[in-house]
Amino acid sequence: MQLNLVKNMADLQQALAGLRTQGSVGFVPTMGALHAGHASLIKLAKERSKNVVVSIFVNPTQFGPNEDFTKYPKMLEKDMETAKAAGASLVYAPSAGDIYPEGFSTSISAGNMNKILDGAFRPGHFDGVATVVAKLLLRVVPQVAVFGEKDYQQLCVIRRVVQDLDLPVEIIAAPIMRETDGLAMSSRNAYLTPEERKTAPEIYKTLCETVKHIKAGMPHRQATAEGVDKLSSMGFKVDYLELHDAATLNSIESLERPARLLVAAWLGGTRLIDNIAMG
Repeated sequence: MQLNLVKNMADLQQALAGLRTQGSVGFVPTMGALHAGHASLIKLAKERSKNVVVSIFVNPTQFGPNEDFTKYPKMLEKDMETAKAAGASLVYAPSAGDIYPEGFSTSISAGNMNKILDGAFRPGHFDGVATVVAKLLLRVVPQVAVFGEKDYQQLCVIRRVVQDLDLPVEIIAAPIMRETDGLAMSSRNAYLTPEERKTAPEIYKTLCETVKHIKAGMPHRQATAEGVDKLSSMGFKVDYLELHDAATLNSIESLERPARLLVAAWLGGTRLIDNIAMG
């Protein structure tokens, strides 16, 4: 199967017109540096649609001034191979100027998501995510779009954008893909030194232990505080380890509804995030 590459909106629309004559279109937006986790998203989209479009765009508006925008890995040729092997039909790799042409001035606010969890530590991040994803969905107009649960707060933001703006697309959540030692797959794992890579799986182990403590009856704030202490003792700088409502990400006091335990922590110069379902 041939995998086509387009780099601007006009060529995208032309390519999409051809794909739609063949059947439904699925969509997987990415920032590139594709790995097996991304491949699983593409495969899931392929199960739900005839053709899959993969976007590769490192979005500048979701990076803060001291974040890793300039060093974020870019490897289009390798990404094309990964996308093709996973079943993609088309890769859309626009420039910043194609997404944000001269005079662009409109953005979408992620509301309360800017105040909690990653939103509190990355000002403006979710506004950038909401805006770029809305633009991409409106350009591709897929029947389904697949997002990974590793970026769980991002998934919640996108669901809210689609619901609030009446975008005609079904959002599908894909489970977290993990390395054999439990570390959640991420493009940023490439930043880890060999020694940090050995330590990194402790973040998932700590999540699992914290869940066990909560299920055994320990108050969740005590359990998460102990988790933070454990990670700190191993060299992590923890931004948060918190239990939230799985649907709204509001804080919760008891496990009466499905919940999500979420963590973000620095290991050296690499910020790792992960989460696990509860209830």
